[in-house]
Amino acid sequence: MGVLIMILQLILGLSVLVAVHEFGHYIAARAFGMRVHKFFIFFDAWGKKLWSKKIGETEFGIGIIPFGGYVQIAGMIDETQNADALSKEPEPWEFRAKPAWQRLIVMLGGIIMNVITGILIFSLISYTQGENYIPNERVQGIIVGDIGESVGLRTGDKVIAVNGKAVERFNDLFSSDVLLGSDVVFTVVRAGDTLQIHLPNDLADKVIDNKDGFILPIPYLTNYEIVEIAPNSPAEKAGLQKGDKIVGVNQDSVRHFYELSELLAKHKNEEVTLKVLRRGQLIELTATVGKDGKLGFQPAFFNQLYERKDLSPGEAFVKGTSTAFNVIFDNIKGFKKIFRGEVSASKSLAGPIGIGAIYGSVWDWLHFWTITGLLSMVLAFMNLLPIPALDGGHVVFLLLEILSGRPVPEKILEKAQQVGMVILLALMVFAVFNDLFKFFT
Repeated sequence: MGVLIMILQLILGLSVLVAVHEFGHYIAARAFGMRVHKFFIFFDAWGKKLWSKKIGETEFGIGIIPFGGYVQIAGMIDETQNADALSKEPEPWEFRAKPAWQRLIVMLGGIIMNVITGILIFSLISYTQGENYIPNERVQGIIVGDIGESVGLRTGDKVIAVNGKAVERFNDLFSSDVLLGSDVVFTVVRAGDTLQIHLPNDLADKVIDNKDGFILPIPYLTNYEIVEIAPNSPAEKAGLQKGDKIVGVNQDSVRHFYELSELLAKHKNEEVTLKVLRRGQLIELTATVGKDGKLGFQPAFFNQLYERKDLSPGEAFVKGTSTAFNVIFDNIKGFKKIFRGEVSASKSLAGPIGIGAIYGSVWDWLHFWTITGLLSMVLAFMNLLPIPALDGGHVVFLLLEILSGRPVPEKILEKAQQVGMVILLALMVFAVFNDLFKFFT
């Protein structure tokens, strides 16, 4: 059931993003009087499609290959038509007959719509959910995983500054400025002494491997009774209930939540005996710890540790816009890291399987729209890359035409389109096999 939910979320998310992107091209083309022969979500192949209906001069449809989509604009060289098909004199309603600035807007239409979608999604999330963060003053210190320990941090350290700037929100310790930054320095207080910890530039690569291996907060409020249990989780299967408090694992006693986290991490995929305090009575339950070293419940202190700030519509729009564009800035930082060899491309890039895993096997609308908003901005960024066959490749040729005053020969456009398709197919094959490799290893 979990795999089915993952697939359905992936298909719905991609359908929304592809429809929005192609609508951007479609509406811009129609605004300038261009004819659009086809508007397809996903690709049709060998004359096969799931559904189609012709409305006016445009055939709207859903293809059988659930990746991407396209609009076929009359008189435009793309994956649907080549230069030979455009050997006749251009008609006034064709793409190639329009001024370069109009064609440029058409090619940017999909990117613009993805940006607008990303901003809208994140603005609505910001307005409905507000800002949720952990004030650093509420954190006694950090719990250090393997990665945190390897870079010089220790459990009990309190991080008070990043690159000399005081930390107001604990969440900032996981920001892109930290994970994707260069020469980042933590100022920490350890046993009364103030130390400078220099983080490695390949920190993001390490965290990708083990997100829980960096740091977690030690709260002042150590009440970690269970307030929420994830469906189909090891906690639910073991019979844990809201209000329970785990005070022992096998023969080890537990006083603080981070001690429980450390003990569970040592017993991944193993059966353990939990000593549970329930309504004043001590009982024992048997649980199988998940492969992530967790049972799948939320402790009370996370509700008490977080602070929520409600946002006005204007504040939510500003926050949503900032969040959306930070996705693009983070992608740029990530590519720089990859080119410098500080982050592995195979770990950072994800194909359909990887994206499906990000959506997850539990249908949570907040999570769904958060990931869809993120992917909308990623799609905008990727499509702006100057690769032939992508919108960015068309934009480059149109800018050359505007600057030189002469159109790029159609044969060159056709060859560039073919090269671009080969590049895209190679990237897709790499992404799919990379997903499979990560899934089975």
